[in-house]
Parts: sequence; structure tokens; C-alpha cells
Amino acid sequence: MEYVCPLDWRYGSEEMRRLFRVHNIVETYVKVERALVCTLEELGIADPGSCERVTKAEVKPEEVYELERRIGHDIAGLAFLLEERSGCRFVHYGATSYDIVDTAWALILRDAIGIVKRKLAALIQELLEKTLKYKDLVMVGRTHGQHALPITLGFKFANYLYELSRSLRMLSEVEKLVVRGKISGAVGTMAAWGDKGIEVEQRTLKKLGLEPHIISTQVAPRDGFAHLICALAVLASQLDRLAIEIRELSRPEIGELQEGFERVGSSAMPHKANPVTSEKVSGLARIMRSLAVAALENVPLWHERDLTNSSSERILIPHAFLIIDEMLTSMISVIRNLVVNENNIRRNLNLLQGFILTEAVMNILIKKGLPRAKAHEMLRRLSKRFSEGKTLWEALREDEELRKYITEEEVRSITYENYLGCYEKLIERAVEYARRILEEALSSSSS
Repeated sequence: MEYVCPLDWRYGSEEMRRLFRVHNIVETYVKVERALVCTLEELGIADPGSCERVTKAEVKPEEVYELERRIGHDIAGLAFLLEERSGCRFVHYGATSYDIVDTAWALILRDAIGIVKRKLAALIQELLEKTLKYKDLVMVGRTHGQHALPITLGFKFANYLYELSRSLRMLSEVEKLVVRGKISGAVGTMAAWGDKGIEVEQRTLKKLGLEPHIISTQVAPRDGFAHLICALAVLASQLDRLAIEIRELSRPEIGELQEGFERVGSSAMPHKANPVTSEKVSGLARIMRSLAVAALENVPLWHERDLTNSSSERILIPHAFLIIDEMLTSMISVIRNLVVNENNIRRNLNLLQGFILTEAVMNILIKKGLPRAKAHEMLRRLSKRFSEGKTLWEALREDEELRKYITEEEVRSITYENYLGCYEKLIERAVEYARRILEEALSSSSS
């Protein structure tokens, strides 16, 4: 192999990679040029037969970029070759390069976003199933990396379910910003087509299945691209957070979750089972986040346009989609094959011997009339008895001052299962939200 970029062979699916190959990009440019010529003929601007001649003409990507090396312009090279092959002098008539480029991007991005949404929906479905399966599996919740209060594994999954559903919804909104065509000529005024400009735009884009931008300069507004890349960066960060969760909980001293893959963990240490897929997701998220900076930098172009966005977008857009594609594929596989060690979850829940329930005790004291500060101090002091090997319940029964306020029945009522609050209703809300977003995404894709 003589590849330079790992995205050429290592990361991203063939389905996504095909969209950004040179052949497909040039074919999409040609598709836009043909739609424009056919429209010009319909409106009586181009000669009769122009549409048929251009439709039959073929141009190879290597020819376009060979000519670009000589003349310094890829779209001009494409227009020259298409005119030469078709014999139609109305190729590219009234258009500017970014009428072709931005409209082609819209077509490619429509397909690319569709792949991302489909894979994200599949991941959400996997998480939804895990949420329901482990809805009642009590585990320790952690804040600052320390044991906090009891939660359930389903509750943990439901939080990721909600976040990723929000990203699916956001992608549907961002799609409306970027999947739009731009057919408006140099500086965006449609001057070359006179009073037929709006009709040229509408007919050409209708042939391509696109809506137009409301107004543009010589290029489509770059804020849409920035919204898109930032939305993908947020999604990447959400996937990173989920990957970190799995990596942390797979540590041998925790051992609650584990990637369920049979693989060599280490070239030197045969015993290791490294969470390398989750680690890959975290690593790629760093690159994805860095791409957001370039997308934001492309928004402030000079006047009606400059060319600073062009070179960065050739790298930025394909890389962003191939990276997020790889991350989603990887995380779907991780969640689908996730190993849940319920014995370790129960073991870790009991590591502090019930002292994670001190808030429950403190609230009983407050209800009995004690000032919060005093109740807090009493429980903080009581917690030190953990180092003596005492459980919370033993410590409560042995503390004479606390027994003045807490009955034996109340001591017995202090359990992990009794201190889960409204977890079931909260999970139900997250599940309902995810299902609604999935249904909306499915309906928008079919339409």
C-alpha cells in the first residue's frame, strides 16, 4: 500500500468513501452543468439540442485535473472539456465556478448526512435496547470519579440516549442549511440571465432535487458549513464521552463494562484486553473537534468571496464525514457487543458499605428538625467509621446521638433501591424522546 492518509483505507466505510472520491465529485459537477444547460435550452437561451449533446458528453476526472495543471482552474477545465466533447457553446453559460461546486457539495452532503443519520439512528436504537434491558440494575453513580449516589445502568445509558438523540435532531436541522443549491452567477446577482435568472435557478435545482439559497454572493454562505462541522464535532464529543465511560468502567479494579471483542490486547502482555475501539473513538474525536476551527475560519470571506475556503474544504469536508462515519460504526459495534459484569457492579455498589447513602440519612435528620449544617456534620463524622470496617447501618445503630432521631425501622428503610428517586420516570422520558426523534428522522428521510 502506498496511501498517505489513513482515511484512504483504514477509517470510514466504503459507502462514505465513495461519495468523496474524485470520480464521484467530478461526476456530480458534470450533473450540475448538464442540468443548467438543459434549463437554458428550455428557456430559449441555449440552442435546441444543447441538452441532448451535453447529456451524452463524457469527461473523465483525470482529464479535468490534467487540464487544471496547465490552466490553473479545475471548473474552467471541466467546462472547456465538456464544451469540446458536446459541441455546445452554452456549457457553463452565465454560471460561476461555485454555482457548480456548491451545488455539487449540496448533492454530496445530502447523501453523506443521510449515512450519518442512519448510523446515528442505529446507535440510538442499540442504546435504547440497553437502557430498557438494564433499567433496574442498580449501580453506583460517580461524580469527580468518586462514589456518589446509587443509580441504575439503564439510567446511565438513558443519559447517552438523550444526548445522541439531540444530535440526530440537530443534524436534521443543519441539513436544511447546507443541502441547498446555489445557481446565481458571478457575485450572486444572476446578471448573465437577465430577467430569467430566478427561473434558471429554480428549474436547474428542481432537476437536481434541491431548494435554492434565499440569496448568496458568489458562493453559498459558509455559516451553513460551519454549523454542519460543529454539529459533527458535538456528535464526536458525545461519542467520546460514551467511549470514555466504557474505557473507565473496563478498568480491572472496576470491571463493570467491557468491549466484547476477541482480539490481541498487547503485543507484549498476552493477558490484556484493551478497550482499543473506544480509545480509537476518543482519538478521532480530537481530530473532529479540531476541524471545527477551520470551518469557522471559512465563514468570514472577503466581500462577495475569496478563495481561502476552497483549499481547506477539499480536506475538511471529506475528512469530517469519514471520521464521524468511522466513529459511529465503531460505537455501534461496541454497544452491540458490550459485556456487562453484574457481579462487579454489585460488588462496587457495596464498596463503601452503604455510606453512599449518607444523603438519605441527612434528609431524615433535616425532616426531624435538625439544621442542615448540623445534620451534614453529623453524617460527615459518621462516615469516618468506614475506615474502622463498619457499614453505614452498623454505624447508625451504634451512634447514640443519631439514634435519638432515627428509628430502627428508618435504618432498615435506608437501601440503595429506596434511594433511586424518579429514575423510572426519567428513563421513560428519555426513551420516549429518543423514539420520537427516531420517528421524525425516519419520516424526513423517506420524504
